[in-house]
Amino acid sequence: MNTQSRREFLKTAGLLGAGIAGIKPKEAAASPVNIVSDDRMGVLVDSTVCIGCRQCEIACKEEHGLPVGSLDDYMDRTLLAEMRRPDTTALTVINEYPNPKNPDQHTDLKVQCMHCDHPACVSACIVGAFSKQENGAVIWDESRCIGCRYCMVACPFQVPAFEFDKALEPKIMKCDLCYDNRTSKGKLPACVEACPQNALIFGKRYELLQLAHQKIQDRPQSYFDHIYGEHEVGGTSWLYLSNQDFASLDFPDVGTEPMPGATEPLQHALFKFFIPPVALYGLLGGIMWLGKGNKAEEEE
Repeated sequence: MNTQSRREFLKTAGLLGAGIAGIKPKEAAASPVNIVSDDRMGVLVDSTVCIGCRQCEIACKEEHGLPVGSLDDYMDRTLLAEMRRPDTTALTVINEYPNPKNPDQHTDLKVQCMHCDHPACVSACIVGAFSKQENGAVIWDESRCIGCRYCMVACPFQVPAFEFDKALEPKIMKCDLCYDNRTSKGKLPACVEACPQNALIFGKRYELLQLAHQKIQDRPQSYFDHIYGEHEVGGTSWLYLSNQDFASLDFPDVGTEPMPGATEPLQHALFKFFIPPVALYGLLGGIMWLGKGNKAEEEE
């Protein structure tokens, strides 16, 4: 490579690096939507009246186009004794727990995304693929996702699931509170509509909390004096009542502070300054290319 061509390359590379480095952090950073409305909706789960019929599981799969399988399989209660988590084939599941105070009793419990008020997944996503909507739903935008799966690591409830079995266009799967076709249009979530026992109550979160506290006050012998989700990780849209300590129901002790408080500043700082290093690596690659050219000239 002659001196003139080398000079032209360095000039072009310099302009390119300056142009990339000149991008403002605000232009490079993701801007996640996280709306915490006073009128946000939620679901109150009263596990004391749940019978483990799994109609919520069936309704959820039908709503989201997931294979339902044989309806006879949902009659098998032995499966409920296993600790199951939502995955790519089921966005919500029912588990069954024995009552430590009464072996003849058990608690059936529905598990799904908690739709946190301050979601760790929204904070962790560097491209804004997750968002907290005004009605309380935490949803995922496929068009923005780059498959980094930071959301899976950040979630304190281990909910988001990745379609590892799909080589093309894998998705992050989780409960979306039936946002697109139901709750954004004023309808009930599919699981709530399908529950025959009214164990699931959909409404404004502050009204659900009032109802839950009233239930505990009216029947203290029937409820453990705690509403899970009222304060956990800063509050969640799904709220739970039970007749036993939530620690015995595999609910994690996540504290009351929002999870993004620990991860958001670092995550966003890393993403804001991601572009300039790309320019640096581009220049280093150009220098290596020049070096190869010099070596070829020497060999000739």
